[in-house]
Amino acid sequence: MRNLTREDLIHLLDKKIFHQISEVADEQGVECYVVGGYVRDLFLERPSQDIDIVTVGSGIALAKALAGRLGRGAHLSVFSNFGTAQVKFKGMEVEFVGARKESYSHDSRKPVVEDGTLEDDQNRRDFTINALAVCLNRERFGELVDPFDGVWDMEDRLVRTPLDPDITFSDDPLRMMRCVRFATQLNFYIDEETFEALERNRERIKIISRERIADELNKIMMTPTPSKGFVELARCGLLPLIFPELAAMEGVEKVNGRAHKDNFYHTLEVLDNICRHTDNLWLRWAALLHDIGKPRTKRFDPVAGWTFHNHNFIGAKMVPDIFRKMKLPMNEKMKYVQKMVELHMRPIVIADEEVTDSAVRRLLFEAGDDIEDLMTLCEADITSKNAQRKQRFLDNFKLVRRKLVDLEERDRVRNFQPPVSGEEIMAVFGLSPCREVGSLKSAIKDAILDGVVPNEHDAAYEFMLRRAAKMGLKPVGTSETGGAPSASVKEEV
Repeated sequence: MRNLTREDLIHLLDKKIFHQISEVADEQGVECYVVGGYVRDLFLERPSQDIDIVTVGSGIALAKALAGRLGRGAHLSVFSNFGTAQVKFKGMEVEFVGARKESYSHDSRKPVVEDGTLEDDQNRRDFTINALAVCLNRERFGELVDPFDGVWDMEDRLVRTPLDPDITFSDDPLRMMRCVRFATQLNFYIDEETFEALERNRERIKIISRERIADELNKIMMTPTPSKGFVELARCGLLPLIFPELAAMEGVEKVNGRAHKDNFYHTLEVLDNICRHTDNLWLRWAALLHDIGKPRTKRFDPVAGWTFHNHNFIGAKMVPDIFRKMKLPMNEKMKYVQKMVELHMRPIVIADEEVTDSAVRRLLFEAGDDIEDLMTLCEADITSKNAQRKQRFLDNFKLVRRKLVDLEERDRVRNFQPPVSGEEIMAVFGLSPCREVGSLKSAIKDAILDGVVPNEHDAAYEFMLRRAAKMGLKPVGTSETGGAPSASVKEEV
């Protein structure tokens, strides 16, 4: 963070857009301020293109005047119901609103809004670091208005509410999620009194829509260290209310002196690990959910100890329900996360045993174009504190990656379709769709993946004839597409 004087702020705001806003505000005779995140980010040296303007008057009138001054390149949007307007110009978005004061009813986060002063407007802000305002009027250009010592809070790296936090959070419970999100994004701490109010008001989150909660969760997920946000959500009691499946992973159970690791904190370590390698939101979600099935599959065996058999399959089945409840997209993004969760144990099992061509070939077939993401997830999942074991896995993963490249170049099995189709099988043997057709097609696929035959039509066709003969099936005639026997066919195993 940097300490900024008025002269510094004048210099930082010495941009054409701010001078144009200043001129139209002075022409209309209204006070005008740049507020909120843009000002905060000037002090924190964070880039920001979204500008929020508060005027003690009509924000819509000021926006219209600015759009007229900017000319044909400006795009004006007016939201009369909310008393706001937006001007887009050369990659910038400027939001205008009149200063206002708000009052809330207990069962809604939609306030009753009245015109107000700058002080009223700053009082309604969620956090002190977002309540900063810098005047744009010519006589006071660059003057900072900071009634709640937001600059000091930035120096102390604190997230704190301007007024009584119980009122702030009860009025608009989404602010509780925003509190955790800002602490995570900025790597700040939550003020003690503010945190205690989070705990007291956590049940109020139930009036917030799932879409708004998911939006804040996604913003937490896209930070460099999202574990910080999930730890805070768990610590204040919000996590069991908004994400009970994840909260259920926390804790360690011990039987006969044998304990399992805390799967919640392991998951957060995996999430942080993967964030160092990808900005793909849905791969980050896959990391968060990769062990989500463990609480439901946890068993204690007197010999083996704690087991979580098939947790990847159970977890994959849980993904659609979690996405549905969270109002996350129920499309290919959900299916991608589900696929990552289901397959995340496969590379680890391969790397823990002999890395065979057959196992790697099957992995490549099932992962398809997502194989690189799956390998990234699995490498992030190696959190063992045993340095030798961790290194052995990482070395084996390198071998798996090399085999993936070699086998893909040689066998072309990524996303492959068996070279003999079901239609061809039916034509050769005079069959209608039936179990035998599916059995032959599956046998051809398995033979190719196991390296019994190469991924070629003629070899696969010959294999089909031999397998069909064992099933008592005979060709009804010579198939036009049938190939000659291939010398490259191995004996089936």
